[in-house]
Amino acid sequence: MSNSPPTPRPPARPESVGAGGRFRPAVVSGPIGRTLFFLALPVLGEQVLNTIVTLFDTWLAGRISPAATSAIGFAAYVGWLASMLAMLVATGTTALVARHTGAGEPREANRIANQSILLAGFLGIGIFALIYALAPWFAQQQNMTGETYAITVHYLRVDAVGHFAMSLTFVGCAAMRGAGNMRMPMLIFAAINAFNIVASLSLVYGIGPIPELGISGALIPKLGVYGIVWGTVSARMVGAVLTLIVLARGTSGLILRARDLAFHGATVRRILRIGIPAAADGAVMWVGHFLLLIVIARLASGVLGEAYYAAHMIAVRVEALTYLPAVAWGTATATMVGQSLGAGDRRRAAHAAHWAVLQCGTLSIAMAAFFYFGAELVYAIMSDDWLVRAAGVTPFRTLALFQPILVASIVYIHALRGAGDTRFPMIVTLFGTFLFRVPMGYFFGITLSLGLAGGWMGMYCDMTWRAAAASLRYLRGKWLKVEV
Repeated sequence: MSNSPPTPRPPARPESVGAGGRFRPAVVSGPIGRTLFFLALPVLGEQVLNTIVTLFDTWLAGRISPAATSAIGFAAYVGWLASMLAMLVATGTTALVARHTGAGEPREANRIANQSILLAGFLGIGIFALIYALAPWFAQQQNMTGETYAITVHYLRVDAVGHFAMSLTFVGCAAMRGAGNMRMPMLIFAAINAFNIVASLSLVYGIGPIPELGISGALIPKLGVYGIVWGTVSARMVGAVLTLIVLARGTSGLILRARDLAFHGATVRRILRIGIPAAADGAVMWVGHFLLLIVIARLASGVLGEAYYAAHMIAVRVEALTYLPAVAWGTATATMVGQSLGAGDRRRAAHAAHWAVLQCGTLSIAMAAFFYFGAELVYAIMSDDWLVRAAGVTPFRTLALFQPILVASIVYIHALRGAGDTRFPMIVTLFGTFLFRVPMGYFFGITLSLGLAGGWMGMYCDMTWRAAAASLRYLRGKWLKVEV
């Protein structure tokens, strides 16, 4: 019997034969619009499933206490920071795996995937240490005290363990997507969701004695609000294990090999050269959202201030109906751009983002109409407080008008990242955050006392700036010549 390592299984999607008899992945050979659409759908499913983890935890906290709801709602923001930091490895992984897959170089694509998993382990340790140490500071910056403060700090520190696991999952799934396998990451996140629901419910409420089965003691103790975080961490651990199993078996078109897991300096430098600007971009974006949240929390005092804050949180959650599809089409675009450039098809790469903006932009127009005409309905469903509804409805209608702009900014920036052009988006985000989002939000919201509508002015300007800068960069085509 041969002792040679197993050969990775090819992705499930069909391939075609190109010039010279070389096999070409369907990502670089099928009709652009149709291929992009079916690439994006599984990613959209993955995005929705990932969001459901947070939504379910928030819903479960709402059955416990307002303090639990505030703590876990804020923890989602910190979790977003962790995912932004994971871009340090994930963005470079997708770009390089896609480039080598499109070029017909599976051996090098596999080396990138293995080195990325190695880096993800070290990155996860760093994310854990960072969140654990800063948990009290995060809570203090949101003016949390008493029970809310205690729950938040405990939740963030336990959840930090889960972010270590999620770094492996994010990076492993990024490698799969670069290889053109969009379906497997969606299935992994489906498993995470299912386990999270069962584990969190069991740990929150406990499972007591079952006399009929001769069981007298508690099978699972009742942990209350802390059961939510332990359930979520357990689910994320399951996700990491599943990701490693998929990669170890080679069912994603990539396979873990011991010799490729040894540190390889040149490969690591390639990944980080792309990933560091992307991670900085994500971190700056998170800082901008965090600072704007501080501005929103200070728009007014008393019940009006609380109403503004609640109305803002509702808008952020509902806007996911546009944001998640934009990220899905952006991720699919990054894969197509990377593989097309690897295959030497610059024309296909150049058209990919335009098709994505057309497809997702059409959806965003429908969402904009729903947000504008259904603003009162949205806030009536999401809040029983008349003051929250009054504070949010009119600004939300204005926000509706910027949904197509939001889609364009997300898709074009993802496309640039897929080509390995990550420094320019970082600069765009830096300027947008500190010239528009935060200072203009403060000026219109607090200095001019225009309330939530004023606070969101900075957000509108930032969206418009990002969309204009990224689309212009894409149209000029300099990213086509980026060396990775």
